[in-house]
Amino acid sequence: MNNTKHRLLVLAGLLALQAAAQASQLPGPAFPQYKDAAAVKAACDSGLSAAKQRLQTLQSRQVDAGWLAAYDDFYAFQEDTQYPIEFVLNVHPDKAVRDAAQACSLRWADFSSSFNQNEKLYKALKRAPVKDDIDRELVRVGSGVFEDGGVALPPAKRKRAKQLADQLAELTQKFEKNIRDAGIKVSFTEAELKGVPEGVWKKAPRDAEGKVVLGVDYPSYVPVIQGAEIEATRERMWRAKVNEGGQANLKLLAEIEAKRLEYAKLFGFSNYVDFNLRRRMAKDGATAWRFLNDVKSTVTEGERADLVELRRAKAEHLGQSLEATQVQRWDATFYTERIRKQRFSVDQEAFRPYFPPQESLAFSMRVIEKLMGVRYTRVDAPLWHPEAQAYAVSDAASGKPLATMYVDLYPREGKYNHAAVWPLRSSSTRIERTPTAALVVNFDRQGLTLDEVETLLHELGHAVHNNLSKTRYASQGGTAVMHDFVEAPSQMLEDWVYDKKVLKLMQEVCAACKPVPDAMVDQAVAAKEFAKGSFYGRQYLYASYDLALFGADKPEPLPLWAKLEGATPLGHVPGSMFPAGFAHIAGGYGAGYYGYLWSLVLAMDLRTAFKDDKLSPVTGQRYRDIVLGNGGQKPAPELVREFLGRESNSKAFFDYLRK
Repeated sequence: MNNTKHRLLVLAGLLALQAAAQASQLPGPAFPQYKDAAAVKAACDSGLSAAKQRLQTLQSRQVDAGWLAAYDDFYAFQEDTQYPIEFVLNVHPDKAVRDAAQACSLRWADFSSSFNQNEKLYKALKRAPVKDDIDRELVRVGSGVFEDGGVALPPAKRKRAKQLADQLAELTQKFEKNIRDAGIKVSFTEAELKGVPEGVWKKAPRDAEGKVVLGVDYPSYVPVIQGAEIEATRERMWRAKVNEGGQANLKLLAEIEAKRLEYAKLFGFSNYVDFNLRRRMAKDGATAWRFLNDVKSTVTEGERADLVELRRAKAEHLGQSLEATQVQRWDATFYTERIRKQRFSVDQEAFRPYFPPQESLAFSMRVIEKLMGVRYTRVDAPLWHPEAQAYAVSDAASGKPLATMYVDLYPREGKYNHAAVWPLRSSSTRIERTPTAALVVNFDRQGLTLDEVETLLHELGHAVHNNLSKTRYASQGGTAVMHDFVEAPSQMLEDWVYDKKVLKLMQEVCAACKPVPDAMVDQAVAAKEFAKGSFYGRQYLYASYDLALFGADKPEPLPLWAKLEGATPLGHVPGSMFPAGFAHIAGGYGAGYYGYLWSLVLAMDLRTAFKDDKLSPVTGQRYRDIVLGNGGQKPAPELVREFLGRESNSKAFFDYLRK
């Protein structure tokens, strides 16, 4: 063997070892260990103290060519110190830690509201030298944040804006905490659970009378509302869920509504919706309403037809006349599933054996690996809970470390009980900063339904939006986009679970898993069309309620909901209080829930690029580079236009609704 060849082999071996070493560790910093409430407080104290010192340095810095970088460095520091604490208040198993994190979050909210009214920084940002469109976009968006914080208001109004911002942060935290800590339980006899899979309740706790005790988390709620043969069982579970936040949250929502309206009026707006939407794609409430009304007019007929079908199914099931049959809210999911089983031979529960939770996660990541040219490697790391997982994300071709992703799969007491992704760190190529996201779901350990695999891909879509971002500035990273675009990358991927070629990837990550029969996939695709009118009618209801609630009239939350829901084919159930658990609109989706449907228009348009091959690495790489890679450093409409090679349109969306 000659020396040159020997050196090449040695070099190849060293590169392989280096790649293996990189894969065994996370690209970003270790997750902070908050072992108790004292640790949270200590981290909070030191983080805020350091932030104030850094703020002083930034304020005294000369406004030169490096000022924007220094401004963004401050943002990155704030992410690293604030975001992990705000995340653990949603997932940590120790209530004392969660409470300490919530207290810290309010201190950071106070700091942020002051920061957003810092006139010196605002003026410096406005006059900072810019070298290109990315810099200009940073200044444009950053200036908007300061202006929305009240920096340009007269002193008295500015002071009131800060008070309101701080109060709103606290009210939102209380609203979410009331849901997270509610711990609502419903007891059933085994006979009352007829039709509910044994895996849901067999190992559940029992009360003093020997009854099965179930929570209202999704792994318990959905199988009961979907499968329980006895109507009274479904009704009790449904009522427990829709009253989860209770009267306390209705009161909080009314306060949030009033304070948001007052906040908007400080800026000369007659309502919070127009104030909130002016920097988004929709621009104003009138545009959002026109869009929603187009959706409503398209789905109304289907929604009514669905109810006729459900009523007929219930009458047949109970052996009674159609005239004597009324479909209730707690019936809708049960009879929808019953029709799907009878007409399309589709049973969501039948998918669970094909999709074990851990293997489903591996499958979802394999989809991203194939499509976007990345690799996920599990890394042992101490996290907030023993079952939480850490993954290093790297580029498949070069082995370059790209990002970190955390995953928390299973429900537990005190944990956030829906599905969501928290961006913990944003990318910055300027300082070789790798992003981090945490994906949180609540899945049944027995396996996932196809609907739940769809949810997993949706959330992974948010995670890759963070993870595969390669923006110059951290404050433009990943999901820092117009809020009515943020759900587009996640909703785009939902359709992948209905592709047979995609589903066959399951065998690449789980040789022991049986392939989903093609016939089941075909049936699921056909069944998905049923009750489409009802589904999108419900989405319209949520979005229209949100816009109406935060409009100029300041209506009472529950009477408004009762009026709007009462106008739907299924009507309103007296005594139910859905808005008390509607955390989206109490938080960041307030006066913005329409964004789910608005983003879906964009998502369906983006999907058209993948119509010939959902696993095309060429199209996937373009999508990764253009849409995900640019994060918020270009306006969303530009990213969509560049990727599709044309202006976006709503044809795919409305064609689907009319189909």
